[in-house]
Amino acid sequence: MCTEHHSPGRHHEEYLLPCAEALLAGTLALMTGVAQAPPGCAKAAPMAAKIVANLCELTEHPGLSDAMRVLLARLGTHWLGLARERSAVSSGGLDRTPWPNGPARLQ
Repeated sequence: MCTEHHSPGRHHEEYLLPCAEALLAGTLALMTGVAQAPPGCAKAAPMAAKIVANLCELTEHPGLSDAMRVLLARLGTHWLGLARERSAVSSGGLDRTPWPNGPARLQ
């Protein structure tokens, strides 16, 4: 988890975002990449896996509200299925990769 804070005087966008927002922005960019990837794109599966990892990280971020973390956990469950599909398509068969478990409980 990112704990570093950058000074607000910097002019680069990535340095202006708080840690959770930067992770969320990166995740949204990855989601866009997966959505725009052509069928069978070899890079879609690793991007989808990174989306799942980022969403899992965000569900535990202390700077986010409980409601936001629940929403992100639900998105993570959805993207876990999509990541498995992308991985199966890119490998040409069934995906046997172990995936992290989702949250134990959703509201």
